[in-house]
Amino acid sequence: MATGSSGRKLQPIIVKRVKKTVHASHGGAWKIAYADFVTAMMAFFLLMWLLGSTTKGDLQGIANYFNSPLKVEMAGGPGTGSSSSIVTGGGNDLTRTTGEMRRSTEVGKDPTRSHTAEARAQAAREDARKLEALRGRIEVLITSDVKLREFRSQIRLETTPDGLEIQIVDAQQRPMFDTGSALVKPYMRDILGAIGGSLKGIENKVSLAGHTDSTPYGNGERGYSNWELSADRANASRRELVAAGMPEDKLIRVVGLAASDPLDKNDRTAAINRRISITVLTREAEARMDGRRSMEAGDAVKALQEQAAAAPAATVSAPAAPRQNVADAKP
Repeated sequence: MATGSSGRKLQPIIVKRVKKTVHASHGGAWKIAYADFVTAMMAFFLLMWLLGSTTKGDLQGIANYFNSPLKVEMAGGPGTGSSSSIVTGGGNDLTRTTGEMRRSTEVGKDPTRSHTAEARAQAAREDARKLEALRGRIEVLITSDVKLREFRSQIRLETTPDGLEIQIVDAQQRPMFDTGSALVKPYMRDILGAIGGSLKGIENKVSLAGHTDSTPYGNGERGYSNWELSADRANASRRELVAAGMPEDKLIRVVGLAASDPLDKNDRTAAINRRISITVLTREAEARMDGRRSMEAGDAVKALQEQAAAAPAATVSAPAAPRQNVADAKP
């Protein structure tokens, strides 16, 4: 022990160094767990969204791949160039048959359908141009002809979805036909002659319909009504149009509609409801009528075949009744 100059003992100096330790923080672990939870939830909702927006065909394709990936790989694996599937291993691209690509194609990206729609639009524009030119010719004809100008109020021109409709209507003091008959009045013959001449060079087909008012046919003839009268008047008009030069093969339909389609729905007995309608058809309307006629013809043939098949059985079951001459029958 050291001593000082005075002889006193020197006390040792003890230096205490306090070592400060940093304790690990125990309050941040929950943040990591929460971040993992949020990530898992985001992945879950993303998966649910994908499942909800994927078509049934795509889901089936994905399921098939994960059920047997080796089979898909052998059918056309990567590098073979035989598939454009987004699933490794190739196979048929289901998105082009059942998915969004198929829906886009159906909307209008199919070249064949696009071409067909364009052709139809072009045909419709051409029809509209021709029918508008025909309407202009008829209007000029009516205004320039002295006879027709007098009856201008009874000739109506209207463009409809089926084509150009030319309607010749009755006036109260100027009927087109004799009352209750299909005898054409002289002025009606002039109108039909002018219209028939203007239809000489057209390519479109023509539909012809006769109309009456709702007043019952009253001459007492059995079985004859406004239906027969309207059909007879339509046929009488057809003969006048053909005589004026309109080709007969242009007519696609001649019908009698009686009072089923009145112009004046508030007064079904009005003179304006008695009319002849001449419609120069568009190609679309013509095709629609041709299809309807083919269907009706097929149904008629089928009905005749069924009647022929059932006729022998009816003959065996009961003898045929003697036929009665209608002309000899008493009313």
